[in-house]
Amino acid sequence: METKTRSGGTARFDARLSKEQKDYLEYAAKLGGYRTLSEFIINSAQEKAQMIVKEYDQILKSDHDREIFFAELLNPGLPNQELQLATEKYIEYIRGNELSD
Repeated sequence: METKTRSGGTARFDARLSKEQKDYLEYAAKLGGYRTLSEFIINSAQEKAQMIVKEYDQILKSDHDREIFFAELLNPGLPNQELQLATEKYIEYIRGNELSD
């Protein structure tokens, strides 16, 4: 994969594909109504990038959210009473199922 920047604010992106990949992508582009394989690939990559960024942004919307999330992940607090009770019930449930097997 290679990217080359041109003057004027555009960039060129080169990638190597197997013949099978190229044929398959050209077929998909044709079915999708795209004029060229490049148009199809750029459009598809842009759509996928938007989905990834949107999902990421929904999970960790701001820098503050990221700080809170990672702080809790690295330094988790003690489980509250409800979580402890749920754990005890789960263990009882599992033990009950082991006896019936």
